[in-house]
Amino acid sequence: MDIKTIEHLCNLSKLNYTDEGKQKVMEEMSAIIELMDTVKEFDVVYDDTKDNNSISFSEVRKDEAKPSFDTDKLLSNTQPKNDCYVVPKMVD
Repeated sequence: MDIKTIEHLCNLSKLNYTDEGKQKVMEEMSAIIELMDTVKEFDVVYDDTKDNNSISFSEVRKDEAKPSFDTDKLLSNTQPKNDCYVVPKMVD
């Protein structure tokens, strides 16, 4: 992390730091990035039996399309406008 990047991030986030503040932010950001780089070193494999759930992925039902509400009936109270559906205002 360099001071130019910190200045760019400060500009994007509309933060105003003194030169000392930018230096401190740069050091802290560098420490955070170093920490996050160490996280990548862990070999993490998801085991669905260890997350306190009593249902594993193999027991979950299949995702199948089923009949639903009639689209025309659902959209009957809407007013099409610029490829969007505007519904009546219910609360003032």
